[in-house]
Amino acid sequence: MPSILLGLAGLVAVWLLYALTSWRRHWQRAKASGIQCYLSPCSPQWIPWKITHRIWIPLIKLLPQSSWEAWLPPLTADFSWKWRYDHFDKYGDTFVLVHPFGLHMFTAEASAISAITTRRDHFPKHTALYGILSQFGDNVVTSEGLLWRRHRRATAASFSERNIALAFAESIRQSLGLIRFWEITNGPGATLRTVERDTMRLALNIIGYVGFGLRLPWPQETMPEDNAMSAKYGSVEPPEGYKMSFVTAIETLLENALTLLLVPSWLLRLIPYEGVREAVRSRQQYEQFINELMEAKIVDTSKGERTDGGMDIMGQLVRSFCHVDSTSSPPREAEPGTVRTREEIRGNAFVMIVAGHETTANAIHFTLIHMASCAASQRRLHRELDELLRDKKVEDLDYEGYFQPLMGSMVGACMNETLRVLPPVIEIPKVATPDRDQPLVVDGEVCSVPAGTAITLSAAGVHMNPKHWPTEPSRLRPSQHDLLDYVPERWLRTSDEKLDALAGQPEGHGSCKGREAGPWLFQPERGAYIPFSVGARACLGRRIAQAEVVAALTVLFREYSVELAVDEWATDEEVERMDRQQRRDLYQRAVDKRDATIRKASSLLTLKLRGDGVALRFVKRGEERFVDWLGLPDSP
Repeated sequence: MPSILLGLAGLVAVWLLYALTSWRRHWQRAKASGIQCYLSPCSPQWIPWKITHRIWIPLIKLLPQSSWEAWLPPLTADFSWKWRYDHFDKYGDTFVLVHPFGLHMFTAEASAISAITTRRDHFPKHTALYGILSQFGDNVVTSEGLLWRRHRRATAASFSERNIALAFAESIRQSLGLIRFWEITNGPGATLRTVERDTMRLALNIIGYVGFGLRLPWPQETMPEDNAMSAKYGSVEPPEGYKMSFVTAIETLLENALTLLLVPSWLLRLIPYEGVREAVRSRQQYEQFINELMEAKIVDTSKGERTDGGMDIMGQLVRSFCHVDSTSSPPREAEPGTVRTREEIRGNAFVMIVAGHETTANAIHFTLIHMASCAASQRRLHRELDELLRDKKVEDLDYEGYFQPLMGSMVGACMNETLRVLPPVIEIPKVATPDRDQPLVVDGEVCSVPAGTAITLSAAGVHMNPKHWPTEPSRLRPSQHDLLDYVPERWLRTSDEKLDALAGQPEGHGSCKGREAGPWLFQPERGAYIPFSVGARACLGRRIAQAEVVAALTVLFREYSVELAVDEWATDEEVERMDRQQRRDLYQRAVDKRDATIRKASSLLTLKLRGDGVALRFVKRGEERFVDWLGLPDSP
């Protein structure tokens, strides 16, 4: 036993010596870079720390605050969401943590983000952190270099203006189906406690069409008789040969994605916990669904059959694959813009579901729960929709005539503000190339990012950086700026303001210019607004996502208002007997609970609410109980 203890002590001593030596070496590199730097005991990406940090953080906080306040928050899960801009405001818009394993740079500075995303060869994507998205195969999100270029060429053709128009039309159709679903299952004006799940189903129905050419119906709709695959995948019950429906398999898979990635499959099968077994089952069922759908498309393509009336990104990938997967001897050489294996098709299919499902659903859901307490914003949104659409029915809206005006109106402003306040991806990981240091302007000074430095672009941080946004003193909290508040009007500008903002700006400046935003929306500095990232690695489906969200919000607010539900504290009869002040006090309780729920949001693949969610009421315009007159501080 003494020998064992002595050996362990020796190992600890060797590790400490290594750590101190590495700290010193990396500290010297960091100081030479010219970027503000702080010592840290470990990397925020170190798996043992990520697994056990909740144990150590309370113990670390027993030490004097000055000994940990600079480095501990960035090591905390969901750092960018929990601290937003506060930590950057105190320790610099760009700073470096120095740990024994290397360097990690964080930035919420628009110019630095713009330079890093523009210089893709110098600051590539940190693909090692995307394992959770590559478990079904390489894809356009998780790859870099030549492999990424091939995937991008194979997928980019699907995101044409024609297909965006098809996605816009399908989003309108599915959103009308959602409203009818609510009316049938809950009744007019009833409390909705499943809005988060329902918007997830809405987004899945849309991505089913966009990604796979499937027409997925709502429960009250008739199954399409001429499309067996759509009927099978849209069923709420498990089809024959399955134990889960397609929707349930995807929802369960996404909820357990981290567990399925980190824990070996053989170990998962040994754990006698029903939740784990359900997770394993969801992965098996999802793979079975996707393989079946892929093979069916391969057979159709080999027969020369294709559907030209709808959108089908997977079908495009399959046609590319079939061009390579020739049975001729020898096989034909693969062209640059093709996928080469079934795993690559499966990988891109999974990414389509994640990127086009959760992010779109969350953008719609988060807009609804915020607008429920913005009375003036809802009234303005209703007025603008009346002016834009006049007597036009929403089901008759076409992409070419209405998308741009809607994007440049209060509809686009609400969507943009939601993505600013609650970005779907709160951090974007990059890395400096390992062969040489890279120059970078930080806070107006030319600095040098050391080779191999891990980099975190904080979307949640830069979206709250007052250096980059128009602000006013907050009416909700003691602050000189209102960037933490949901204020869609900050995006709306007069024509004179737009001309002044664009004067002297180079073509392409800002992420909301030209046809992307319409004529009246504020144009942030490039790098200040990155819900879809920016640069060459920006989200390929950005325009489709915008079309989907704008279409859904247009349908939902055309004839309806949204309010927070107050059933938890008062019945409908009790509300009817309340005077104005009592109603205001009651509604404030619902707002406070909504805000507390949002603060507890966390991120795995995307930023999501936790717990029971937020209950809402959809009522016909003119039948509001609160938002028609509500005088909360965020209403003028």
